[in-house]
Amino acid sequence: MPLEFESLSHSKIAFGFFNIETDMILLNQYFLSAEDFCRYIVQASESSQPLYETLWEVYWIENGMDIGNLMDAIEGTDLRGFIGEVYSRYPFPKFRENFKQNPEGFKTRPIVEELIQRYAKRITIRFIMDNTKGQGSIGEYLFNKTQFQKLIHYIWLGGLPRWKDDVRPDYVLTMREKMEKSVHPLFDGLNV
Repeated sequence: MPLEFESLSHSKIAFGFFNIETDMILLNQYFLSAEDFCRYIVQASESSQPLYETLWEVYWIENGMDIGNLMDAIEGTDLRGFIGEVYSRYPFPKFRENFKQNPEGFKTRPIVEELIQRYAKRITIRFIMDNTKGQGSIGEYLFNKTQFQKLIHYIWLGGLPRWKDDVRPDYVLTMREKMEKSVHPLFDGLNV
């Protein structure tokens, strides 16, 4: 489940997994796979520059109606929009104990990307880590160091439901390994 995170630019924003059978995550209206997110973080962690800037490729859904209604999709009462279509293919589990993030969710990526292309544009956004200000930004969203690290920690945990059987995908383990070796100050003190 996406959670609310505090941004410096937009106050509270939604970030996280929205379906346990896919590794796609959302950041308000931006969507990307957790695998891509981790790969981008690995690239950033290898920089020793005080100001690191690059471009990320994401899906962008402009119209909120095209995103869909997460809570109604979970209940199966409104399967409109992208999130609704995902839930029509991968419904919420009947038993609460089965509500765990699937570490093999990356296997559904071709199907989920086919669905999102009906609603979204593929765009590039700026990713910046600014050591002098102690901030990181993903597209239009600006975070202080603490909140930036919370986004990464959320992925490490597997979101609200946590990873099924506490098994993380290899790309998450690689992210952790690279961050532990990073000399970039925005990763200092990150506990994953």
